[in-house]
Amino acid sequence: MENEPLIDEALKTELSALYRAGDRHYHNLTHIEAMLALAGDYRGLLGDPEAVEAAIWFHDAIYDSKAKDNEAQSAALAETRLAGRGDAGRLARISAMILATATHHLPRFEDAAAMRDAGLFLDMDLSILGAAPAAFDAYERAVRREYDWVEEPMWRAGRAAVLKAFLARPHIFHTEEFRRRFEPQARLNMARSLEALESSA
Repeated sequence: MENEPLIDEALKTELSALYRAGDRHYHNLTHIEAMLALAGDYRGLLGDPEAVEAAIWFHDAIYDSKAKDNEAQSAALAETRLAGRGDAGRLARISAMILATATHHLPRFEDAAAMRDAGLFLDMDLSILGAAPAAFDAYERAVRREYDWVEEPMWRAGRAAVLKAFLARPHIFHTEEFRRRFEPQARLNMARSLEALESSA
């Protein structure tokens, strides 16, 4: 069983169907494919590339914009569907990485390589923040559509709070590689977005 891949074609097909749901405008297959492409770019830095790939595939598998426990539900799904495909420690690391996407704070691992993998994984998830302005704006519109049930004043206040919290961090990204590649643009994008939210409030 140990040689069985964590994510096989059958599982990819099953998960892809979840990501293709009609109410997913950003948290969809395109987001997963973008993260998998980044995992390919940085594969040489990953201690356990397969575990990171599994975390990418599962991290938004359950996504309901009205729910508060999507990450916990996605982690539970990963634990169920990956049971028997790896040792308990490896599956626990995958689950912890998925859970960490709720706050984007690093999970605590004893192992330095696992910490680095988690940092790279979380940075891949947030890389859209440092995209070119047009791509960032499209991302913001897509997320707004996912929360179309939230009234505009509530949306503006909530979104502004999220942006302020990220901008207040000493670093948005955990790894040196992603800070160099994405941090300056991410700060510009988010500051611009915040200004727009506050000026039209």
